[in-house]
Amino acid sequence: MDPIYHTFFFLLGFYKIDPALSTCVTGCSCSTDNFGRSLLCISSFLRKVPGNIPQDIRKIRIENSHLTELPRGSFSNVSALEYLWLNFNNITVMHLKSLERLKNLKELRLQGNKLSSVPWTAFQDTTALKILDLKHNRLDVLPEHALRYLPNLTYLDLSSNQLTVISRDVFFNWPMYQKAQQAERRMDTISNAVLALHDNPWICDCRLKGFVQFIKSIGPPVILMNSYLTCSSPKFRAGKFFYDVELNSCMKPLTSSVEANVTVQVGLNVTLTCLVQARPSPVAWWTYTLKHLRGFNVSTAYIGEDTIKSELIIPSARLMDEGNYTCTAVNFIGNSSTKISLKVQAPRMVSSSSFSSSGSEEYPYIDVRIAKQTVYGITLEWYAVTDNPSETWYTLHFGRYDDSTKEMIYIGPGVNTYSVNDLLPATKYELCVTLRNQSPQNGQCIVFVTGRDISDLEQREKLIHIIIIVCAMVLAVPAGMYACTMESSFNCLEKCFELCRKNRKGQKNLREGKKENTFDSLPSGSEEGLCHQNSSEGKKKLKTQEAVHKPNKQKSDHRNSADLY
Repeated sequence: MDPIYHTFFFLLGFYKIDPALSTCVTGCSCSTDNFGRSLLCISSFLRKVPGNIPQDIRKIRIENSHLTELPRGSFSNVSALEYLWLNFNNITVMHLKSLERLKNLKELRLQGNKLSSVPWTAFQDTTALKILDLKHNRLDVLPEHALRYLPNLTYLDLSSNQLTVISRDVFFNWPMYQKAQQAERRMDTISNAVLALHDNPWICDCRLKGFVQFIKSIGPPVILMNSYLTCSSPKFRAGKFFYDVELNSCMKPLTSSVEANVTVQVGLNVTLTCLVQARPSPVAWWTYTLKHLRGFNVSTAYIGEDTIKSELIIPSARLMDEGNYTCTAVNFIGNSSTKISLKVQAPRMVSSSSFSSSGSEEYPYIDVRIAKQTVYGITLEWYAVTDNPSETWYTLHFGRYDDSTKEMIYIGPGVNTYSVNDLLPATKYELCVTLRNQSPQNGQCIVFVTGRDISDLEQREKLIHIIIIVCAMVLAVPAGMYACTMESSFNCLEKCFELCRKNRKGQKNLREGKKENTFDSLPSGSEEGLCHQNSSEGKKKLKTQEAVHKPNKQKSDHRNSADLY
């Protein structure tokens, strides 16, 4: 019985001294085979690397689990580890020192994870590594030093990743490839090295030239698992094998124009064309400086392996579209640009002497647009080509779309904008611009619809907005005219009274019945007598007035040019 007791106490003492040599991780299984003792965790609920892995484990398989990262020293307590399989987890991050103290590691498999990058310097701690499996990850970059710290690597699988462009220097710096080149010169024999690089979205342009040449020249002892690497882009090379493409050196963009000066009639479509020769394919865009914003279409197409055509399509050219347009192209080497000048011609010219003239009934081309719109109204802008623009009068026809009779507003020479405020909500309007007192024609009108009613807060904002407009218009009135409002700010009133003082002697009083208190057009006189000179003190003051209700006056269908100010 004594030998039995001695054996029992020996084993018990051994367990107490180092329990890690005989225990296993909860939820996993441990076994012993030809490789030594193994830890197997398949489809477990592990979310991080266990910290109590037995020290005598030589092979670890944690697969189909929920690992998301490999922190520093993940397996540093298992220095005897030789085989590490972490396939089909959710690993996205590897710490720079995640493999420290694994000098005996020979095989690392990380297939089917979510790694977008690998800290390649981490392999300085695994110089004995022979097999590295990284297929079915998201690697998109392979730096030139990636394989420098893997001197004994004989199997590298980078297939089914997101690699697009890599340098041939990655493999020229690989110690195994260097040994193969030296052995070939000395006619020595060394073991084969296997590379798997297929099923990546390779971009076959000038940046891949060196790598394609490397693939074409590769041979034993370096072997490709699949030698038929395929181009994914550009489109004209998609689907071609590396062996079937010839790539040239890279060059900066060189831009040119088919026509440097383009002339088009008003209302016609025009296309500006820019040709760009570059390697790799550049990014091209158009820039132009206009007084208004319009949506132009840009199309880009390949007309050769190294040449693209970029087209700027301008629909229904307007007079304000005239100017210089710049086509710019850029790639990682440099950039280039070219200018195209566009001239827009009106279809015909007309002459007009004055508003009261009864000239011919020729209808000029008038380009009408809404230059600005808010919840309170719109600002109209128009352009017309005439012989004497300084003497040309215009007529605005404005009203509801379904009204047969529109309000007529006469615009004097030199003015090409007009603002309409106090629009009714949810109403369809029509606004036309004609020469003198002509009737509206096609192309001289615009139709717009106002939105729903606005809130009380917006009503208060509207009041402030109108005050600002009034103040601005006071500063713009011609000599001999002035206008002020009780709601204006102090600066506005001060400027208003300054105009009042300077022009008081030359002012003509208008009749009471012709005054209009609207914000679309300022009156030439103040009904409330807002501009007042105190003769005794020589200072400008405002008269305080009581608010009184007055009956609405019938609004005239015609307004003269003075009402615009």
